[in-house]
Amino acid sequence: MSELQDGPPTTAVLLTDIQADFTEFGNGSLAVPGTGSDYVESVKKATLHYMDEGLSIYAVQDRHPPDHVSFYTNHSNKKPFDTIPLGRITQILWPPHCVRDTPGARLLFPESWAKEIVQKGTDPDHDSYSAFKDDGGRKTGIDDILRRDGISELIVYGLATDFCIRYTVNHALEAGYRVRVRIDLCRGVSEDTTKEAVRDMKSRGAVIETAG
Repeated sequence: MSELQDGPPTTAVLLTDIQADFTEFGNGSLAVPGTGSDYVESVKKATLHYMDEGLSIYAVQDRHPPDHVSFYTNHSNKKPFDTIPLGRITQILWPPHCVRDTPGARLLFPESWAKEIVQKGTDPDHDSYSAFKDDGGRKTGIDDILRRDGISELIVYGLATDFCIRYTVNHALEAGYRVRVRIDLCRGVSEDTTKEAVRDMKSRGAVIETAG
């Protein structure tokens, strides 16, 4: 058992990819269904509640260069959601999204709420669904930050259930953290892949929960 599991947990929130381009509220280029103003407000309300309880908030932000490998526009004769082989993985090609220094990359809550904001997807040659590391194995630094602060349990929510939440949760579990997923504060790209993601996270040891 990891040393992170020893003793009572020190809990924090890991708020994942609450950004304009992933939401209908933000008229995003890669908006996840069910992410209108009501969703954004529910995330903000829950986050404020956790802050009132004394929990630290850590945030993850997608931040791609314009020439990112995951953008279909950077590949000849490709359409959104086509796939290509890329090393040992199959890369899904997405519409350009969360490009650095553009409105679509902005976080939809005050940055001052977060103790630390970690950026992912910054390497043009590798996609990064996980808050912990990209597809090439390059680490974001979030693990070092959480260990520094003595965090052993994470409450994870945000976007999207079947991609960034799933990968983030699974890598957190692999690193030895206890993980609780506030599934009511997550939204997925598709129903089938979202159900599979929930089954997968639960089978690996994540606690799937809702408010109350």
